[in-house]
Amino acid sequence: MASSDSELAPVLDKDGVRLTIDEAVATVTLTNPAKRNAQSPALWRALVEAGQLLPGSVRVVVLRGEGKSFSAGLDRQAFTPEGFDGEPSFIDLARGEDGLLDATITEYQEAFTWWRRSDIVSIAAVQGHAIGAGFQLALACDLRIAADDVQFAMRETSLGLVPDLTGTHPLVGLVGYARALEICATGRFVHADEAERVGLANLVVPADQLDAAATDLAAALIAAPRDAVIETKALLQGAVGRSYEEQRVAERAAQGRRLRDLAGLGD
Repeated sequence: MASSDSELAPVLDKDGVRLTIDEAVATVTLTNPAKRNAQSPALWRALVEAGQLLPGSVRVVVLRGEGKSFSAGLDRQAFTPEGFDGEPSFIDLARGEDGLLDATITEYQEAFTWWRRSDIVSIAAVQGHAIGAGFQLALACDLRIAADDVQFAMRETSLGLVPDLTGTHPLVGLVGYARALEICATGRFVHADEAERVGLANLVVPADQLDAAATDLAAALIAAPRDAVIETKALLQGAVGRSYEEQRVAERAAQGRRLRDLAGLGD
């Protein structure tokens, strides 16, 4: 990135979310450090809007949080009888029809799904607390860089709930079933050294170097031809669901497309 996030005019800046774009790199920043970037339905809608506003020129999206914490999770106001202004309370949702409850959670999840789109690579730059919804937002991204003060935790079970913001699938993929179950069921903190050792974090750096490390990784990701990165990402994303032989077939097909494109014979 040629410029810092603070020097760029925001494309979106509302409900605790700011989107800036610097050529091929977009930065999504959580902007409520006074509440440790606690999350709400309004914030989730803003995250969805940020994804919709990305121009086709963007290849990498960096997700970061202002202040001492990446995100301390769901704003506890959600569990009060009144909930958030203009929003159905969670208690009201629980008392409503199954279809409405399912549709509402589906809407919430949309803030966490677009980060793995095939045409971008997403990087979460995570410092301090990444708890519950914050942990799941970091897991929504393709890659994670963690500060050495990071504290990941999945605290939903302590509230009598489950992680429902798309975090369970990537967590099991990264650390395996047994460790994922232990992390979720106990709600314990995973600190930087363990996060790097078990694969939750691609890289751990001192907190004051976090933004620079994310910038360096973004630059490295856009150095390769875009179509090659897109094809490689698709291959790797599909690998778990394919057999060894099916993956071989997928590799051959992808390479054929790349060779034809390089030869000027693509569609």
